[in-house]
Amino acid sequence: LLYTIKFEAMSNATAKSIQNITFNQTNSCFAVAMDSGYRVYNLEPLAELTQGSFEEFGSLRIVEMLHRTNFIAVVGGGHQSKFSAKMVRIWDDKQKAFILEFSFDSVIRGVKLKRNRLVVVLSHKICIFSFPSDPQHLQSIETRPNSRGLCEVCPSVSCDVIIFPGTRAGSLQLFDISTAGAAVGAISTPPTINAHRTDLQCIALNHGGTLAATASGKGTLIRVFDMRTRLLVIELRRGTDTATVQSITFNDDSSYLCVSSDKGTVHIFAIKNPELNKRLTVANVGYLGRYAGSQWGMTSFSLRSECPCICAFAPPSSTPGTAVKNAVIALCFDGTFHKYVFTADGNCNRESYNVFLDITQDLEI
Repeated sequence: LLYTIKFEAMSNATAKSIQNITFNQTNSCFAVAMDSGYRVYNLEPLAELTQGSFEEFGSLRIVEMLHRTNFIAVVGGGHQSKFSAKMVRIWDDKQKAFILEFSFDSVIRGVKLKRNRLVVVLSHKICIFSFPSDPQHLQSIETRPNSRGLCEVCPSVSCDVIIFPGTRAGSLQLFDISTAGAAVGAISTPPTINAHRTDLQCIALNHGGTLAATASGKGTLIRVFDMRTRLLVIELRRGTDTATVQSITFNDDSSYLCVSSDKGTVHIFAIKNPELNKRLTVANVGYLGRYAGSQWGMTSFSLRSECPCICAFAPPSSTPGTAVKNAVIALCFDGTFHKYVFTADGNCNRESYNVFLDITQDLEI
């Protein structure tokens, strides 16, 4: 270790303070960065898989999983941080030891893992490394100021595309990380999508790396683009009031997309069958003017207002003689778990609720 800091005991209230929540690449698990270390949970059934104590890790700001493997990336942060916010450490949960360290000259805004690559997001730069064997810095790419740490990596083993903010306001950069480190001139200029006029607020990739979604600076507009042609596929309206979009997620076959924001509402949109989305009635056209032709969510559900949350789709389910039930999982920073099921006709109901911070049952990863 580079340095040692003496810690004081934490209060119960502080120990449960959540800094960040992230799903793994298949949305089957999620990791929680806390002032008291970290926890990793299985999604369905909901159960704790493993945890890192405050004594071992201190306060953490970022925890990122690699699928369901024993590798976990952590970045320090918070009131009682043990590790630098400028260093990524790779924890091997099987060996119960740190195996790699990556240091930087500025605060780390995000970390993404692939089975053969590590991507670190800084305020003005994306850094790509070979990983985990023979870790080497392969390439760095300049970006616009990116305090949100926006960067998404395609989870598919057959696609190595990542997306992140470009150098122009509202632009989305596409890059194949399998080419990182190639000789200058060996690869073409990375393509760019001019998604919005203002800086991007949130971005997402579908599971196959064929579609990208972006949120505008005001958080009212969501656009979905074809990654191959870089053309607009569909434009969606989350609402008319400015909001902070906290997550955008596609389901497995990209037929649906969900969006969560600080307004406390999760909106679900149909992508493959956009006729399922709501349109404004004639009575509302005059009031909302230029929004009259917009596509709005096919359904939605409400959570605690102003409590950050992230969302992901759970596998659909059905019983004989009934419609297929699709499900969205919402994880809130107050430690609560919400599962809502919905059907293509827009019917949406809460199926389960829990407080995941109170769950201590262990499962094998």
